[in-house]
Amino acid sequence: MPDGSNIYAGVAGYFGKPDHTGKAGVFQRAAKGGEWKHALDGVEAYTVFVKPDNPEIVFAGTNDGAWRSADRGSTFKRTAFPDKTQVWSFMVDRRDPKKMLAGASPIEVYRSEDGGESWRKLATPAVGAHCKGPFASRVMRFAQNPNKPEEIYAALEINGAMRSTDGGETWTDCSAGLIKLAERPHLQSKIVSDTTAEGMLDGHAVTINPADPDSPILAMRMGLFRTTDHGKTWEDMEIKRFSPVTYGRDIKVSTAEPNTLYAALSVAASSHDGALYRSQDTARVGSASTRSRCTAPSCRSGCTIPIRTRSISAPATTARSSAPRTAARPGRRCRCPAKCSTSTRSPAAEARHRSDAVIE
Repeated sequence: MPDGSNIYAGVAGYFGKPDHTGKAGVFQRAAKGGEWKHALDGVEAYTVFVKPDNPEIVFAGTNDGAWRSADRGSTFKRTAFPDKTQVWSFMVDRRDPKKMLAGASPIEVYRSEDGGESWRKLATPAVGAHCKGPFASRVMRFAQNPNKPEEIYAALEINGAMRSTDGGETWTDCSAGLIKLAERPHLQSKIVSDTTAEGMLDGHAVTINPADPDSPILAMRMGLFRTTDHGKTWEDMEIKRFSPVTYGRDIKVSTAEPNTLYAALSVAASSHDGALYRSQDTARVGSASTRSRCTAPSCRSGCTIPIRTRSISAPATTARSSAPRTAARPGRRCRCPAKCSTSTRSPAAEARHRSDAVIE
């Protein structure tokens, strides 16, 4: 990691419940270590975004619009943002780094033509209100098609997804297919709204892989979902084949390996437990078979078994422990073709064995 690199954290006003208060804003720390610095206070921060073409420029999406730093997050100043509203996401146009989009709550999109120093509000996206919840829906993430830069998708928290074909000026609703999937019992979830389709509308991230640019992937509460027809219908990538850890928090493409996807999944919205999953398909990402090392504690051979992965492989880590949450419990037998005998490892050795969940 280059010298001078920093780590940033955006913190809202409370965790889980309104009475769980603490310091809010943006925190900054050198990547090589050291103390955290409270770089921006007095506001809640929902996202921190480093400009891809210039790491000196850092943006914070807050409950007071967009703030900007020109010194790697040491200090922040409010931009010329037209509204005092919550900003949840940013995107830089891959054709021109001076052009940016910002996504807000309630669902609105803002554009900058000068690298984020000033902003203008675009027309309110023409999407329906699919959930009635305790907070306004928000634009959580943008993804731009690398081959068709005018095409942009956005993930919406408790309102599905939307698509633009004119660089973000106007938007169409892509949620009908998600709501249709919510008719399936295992894809129904109702926590804060008035509909069991809520889980299929709870969008947290969207990505587009350059290796498969016409198949955007959404990270939703109910897992990962892909479209091949511009958001008219969505395909369930069936995360539940691997573990109950299905709550899609994030999905990203590796910047170094375009055929590699990473997905952050958790047990639930308020849980500390989660796992990082990886896909390394060499053709259409998320459609090939691969081999995963067996992680059953009773397996003494470390054998490999073919599995259908689509976009997910074995978990690499969890928030609390290096041992994957999907590992079988001690005493449970391996499911691989070779009938492994009961393990004689010590508990510490078993933990190391279970943490070896990697793709061959």
